[in-house]
Amino acid sequence: MSDETIRLVTIGRILRWRWRLLAVLAVAGALVGFGSSLMFPPRYTTSASVLLPGAWQERELTTQAQIATSSVVIDRVATALNWPGVGGNELRDRVTATAADGNIITISGTADTPKRAQQLADQVAQEFVTFAARFSGDGTGTEAAQPEALRQLVEQTSRRITDLADAAGSGQSVESVQTRTELVKLRTALQDAVKKLDQTDPAATKTVNLVVMGPAARPTGEAPPTRTQLAAGGAALFLVLGVVGHLAAARMSRRLRTEPEIAAALGSVLLGTVEVPDDRSAHRPAGRGPRALVRLLLGTDVRWDLPTRHAPGDEPGRQLRYRRVCDRLRDGLPAPRPLLVLVPDGDETAGRAAGRLVAAAEGDPLLRVVGVSVSRPLVPDRADESGAVVVLSAGSWTAAELAGIAEACADAEHEVVGAVVADVVRARPERSADRDPDGATPVLVAGGNTRRAAG
Repeated sequence: MSDETIRLVTIGRILRWRWRLLAVLAVAGALVGFGSSLMFPPRYTTSASVLLPGAWQERELTTQAQIATSSVVIDRVATALNWPGVGGNELRDRVTATAADGNIITISGTADTPKRAQQLADQVAQEFVTFAARFSGDGTGTEAAQPEALRQLVEQTSRRITDLADAAGSGQSVESVQTRTELVKLRTALQDAVKKLDQTDPAATKTVNLVVMGPAARPTGEAPPTRTQLAAGGAALFLVLGVVGHLAAARMSRRLRTEPEIAAALGSVLLGTVEVPDDRSAHRPAGRGPRALVRLLLGTDVRWDLPTRHAPGDEPGRQLRYRRVCDRLRDGLPAPRPLLVLVPDGDETAGRAAGRLVAAAEGDPLLRVVGVSVSRPLVPDRADESGAVVVLSAGSWTAAELAGIAEACADAEHEVVGAVVADVVRARPERSADRDPDGATPVLVAGGNTRRAAG
């Protein structure tokens, strides 16, 4: 497949010829998305906000947000809520905290009901405020009295050192002198520590006074993805996969689409490209039965990868191309002789082109149309005919299939004198007198007589 498979016009052809199949795929995707929503219970999410007064840096706000979702806070929330079968590990996946502008920590809770979602968000906010106040201290109570108790302990230790120094004697011995010296140094170090403690600015320690900004609002709708979103997403996904599958199949196809490739596979020359007016039945492969009915209903019986072009001219212009092919046949033959016109079975476009070619030849050269099976090609033995012209549509057959037709011609001692490629074009509106009747299409039978075009 050439680069045109990725153009919008190619996607347009897929949508035009395969819209039924794509519609079925979209409905199937919607059902799959809706079914997947039944496997997961609905979720509801709400948020509670906690205000941190004062000046805070971004790094400090991020730290507070991480504390709000820490295992210590979540475990306390699980204990306070006491939901059956729900522990801290389950709640940790349902709670998120983010730092917003204005020193606000937004805590979000997700649960299977709106009431539980509201309770979860409120309880996490409350436990976070309690834990943060206890962790940092709020300037009152026992934690605020710790520096004063430390000063008193230092003073008592200093007095005890003085008593020990006095008990060590007057310093007449070496041991007593050393003991008194060490005790004096220790007392001096304690006094320095008390001075540094007195010089410490109480405002240097940030006081965390968190404020819960009201209770969380009870959610009124499900958290995404909802059932409607899952169904729509499934339909869109299957539709895209269907289009991508068509494009991939076309790119991986080994059917020959260009005239030089077709002529090379047949081991012959290209006599020309002829045009056949657009007919939906020309795109349809032959076949009956349930499988053919399903293909008909889904629209897969129509070839989408054969572009329908606008005819550059009118019906006389198309007839001129057929006559030019006949002229090349006459010029290429050493002597006038009958020829077989081979049409692959199932190629309706080629069949219609062969009928027009026979009508344009007008018996010179004498042409007889014969259908040939592609899977097991068999060409009639040589009788009056001493050559064969292969008429086929582009993009329908592989190189191996065309090589099989060429081998069947060689086995029947027929020379492939040329190949004619048939294209489908969208004919412009014309007057009834200028229209070529469809009765020009002959009946393809192996060994049958030639049928001329009517009118």
